[in-house]
Amino acid sequence: MTERQDREGGSSELDPTERARLDSWRAAEPPEGFAGRVVGEWLAERRGADGDTTSRPEEIPRRRKPYLAIGLSLAASLAAVGLGLGLVTMRGEQAPAEWYAARSDTHGAVSPVPPSPGPARRYALGEGAAAARPMPAPAQAAPARDGRTADLDELIGGALGHAGPSTAVPQPPGSPPVEAPAPNREGYADWGVREQIDTATDPISTFGVDVDTGSYSLVRRKILEGQPVPPAAVRVEEFLNYFSYSYAPPLDERPFAVHFEAAPSPFAPGRDLLRVALKARVVPPAARKKVHLVFLVDVSGSMDSPDKLPLAQRSLRILTENLRPGDTVALVTYAGSTRVVLEPTGVEDRRRILAAIDELTAGGSTAMGSGIELAYQLAIRRVRADAVSRVVVLSDGDANVGNTSHDAILATIQGHVHEGVTLSTVGFGTGNYQDTLMEQLADRGNGNYSYIDSLAQARRVFEEQLSGTLEVVAQDVKVQVEFDPRAVRTYRLIGYENRFIADRDFSNDRVDSGDVGAGHAVTALYEIQRAPSAQSLGTVRIRAKQPGGSISVEHVYPFPIEALRSSFASASADFRLAAAVMGLAEILRRSPYAAGVRLEAVRELAQSAASSGDRDRQEFLELVDTLARRPAADAESPPGRR
Repeated sequence: MTERQDREGGSSELDPTERARLDSWRAAEPPEGFAGRVVGEWLAERRGADGDTTSRPEEIPRRRKPYLAIGLSLAASLAAVGLGLGLVTMRGEQAPAEWYAARSDTHGAVSPVPPSPGPARRYALGEGAAAARPMPAPAQAAPARDGRTADLDELIGGALGHAGPSTAVPQPPGSPPVEAPAPNREGYADWGVREQIDTATDPISTFGVDVDTGSYSLVRRKILEGQPVPPAAVRVEEFLNYFSYSYAPPLDERPFAVHFEAAPSPFAPGRDLLRVALKARVVPPAARKKVHLVFLVDVSGSMDSPDKLPLAQRSLRILTENLRPGDTVALVTYAGSTRVVLEPTGVEDRRRILAAIDELTAGGSTAMGSGIELAYQLAIRRVRADAVSRVVVLSDGDANVGNTSHDAILATIQGHVHEGVTLSTVGFGTGNYQDTLMEQLADRGNGNYSYIDSLAQARRVFEEQLSGTLEVVAQDVKVQVEFDPRAVRTYRLIGYENRFIADRDFSNDRVDSGDVGAGHAVTALYEIQRAPSAQSLGTVRIRAKQPGGSISVEHVYPFPIEALRSSFASASADFRLAAAVMGLAEILRRSPYAAGVRLEAVRELAQSAASSGDRDRQEFLELVDTLARRPAADAESPPGRR
């Protein structure tokens, strides 16, 4: 017996079974997780700092107790995880809403998955009726509803790594610390809420048009996931403009037809809602201009999630499949550095384009600024008077390398707008999503901002609405409403807070505004206080430039008296739907004017305007129902819920 054996009471005898067990433990790779780190550290200690893995049979009897401790630790860990999973399953029926699991059939229709008691499900990313895949844990947990639920949230959050009331993960005594889940780093800008204005003081309201829809689809995802909705994520105009309305396009050469309607407000007694809507000229797909697209794809590590880069690739495939001969595609990626993956390639070589899209992988940091510069360099080379040249950014907006400040990235594209290249943005993911940057990039780039949360939404943007997404029919479109102070005492434009234009700049062609694509509709709602004897409420003026033009043309439209309804019930279905959508947006953004708005009233209005053949309107009803099912004690319940 050695001196060490004598001191520790060990023995040099080792039977074959014990020797085999020791050899297998020393050769094995440790499992993942905190238990794996415990085992790994123990194996490293046994192997020695110098890498010696020589067997020491004499140590076996002394090490049996550590083996037992490690086994107990592993068993306890597995039991905790199993308990957490069981609680998730039990809690599935109590969740605010089943995760919106939509399957896309061969026609692109959305069909909700029947509720199940299991964990929430996420959108299916595959074609056909493939089953939805499990959604990773949201970065923000639903607020606790009572003391018991708070305890369950903490235990489930600890077992599965969710961000719950406590981010500490239960561990056996003596085990290494575990990193807390990454905090929610989403970015939103609070543009405030427009106030009521006295027409005797200021009868003119001026704003730039907006055809973005990203706010609605982003907020929809959060509601159907059961996550709280950040009030700053809600932009009323993007809610309104998400939906299709039966506005007729212009019959003459004008770029727009204007549609008016007004009726007593269903939410504020003594006030009226006034709608000003624009419908752009429709361009048949076969008649649209050729397009030269540069896909700028974020392949940084933050995009390594099923609802980010893989969904972006599927979206690009849909877009590519719907292009026609004469169109070209280029592909640029950015992570820690930028590179041209595909030089401008004619859509006739579709197989090569799709192969380049399929080969993208995520990893590294995010150098968005340099990526935009490189994409513009490619796009500018393809500028033609008879074609559209556009950069399409697909990202979560998280920029952390190089020219990363919000203002610096926006300034990068400012000088390129007048060179004939537009820029659109398509957002993906949650947890670190930078809504402000993505929306503002599209705003400065004279393009559209969309958020993709499912394959069905990708088809909506890149297949069903492709002509409007690609073909611009009017640029720098501004709207000015001049109210008659004798007919309207006060007014408030609902939304468009970040589209403010000074009245004096309405005719200033150097002041930029939004662009409108073929067939796009723009809806704006005013809340007004009408004089009892009011007849014509005022006049609407619209200024717009021809695509590629530098001088705007003004069109004047007086408000027709026949568009004034005596009751809300007599208003059109489109008007009632717009009122319902506006009401929900006011609730969600916690507007001070939402005190008289109730979810029950919103649902009733939406139901009166719903059509069984309009999946967007039916989905809106489901969205309102989902919010209504949230517990009344929910700390995040918005004003006007009950």
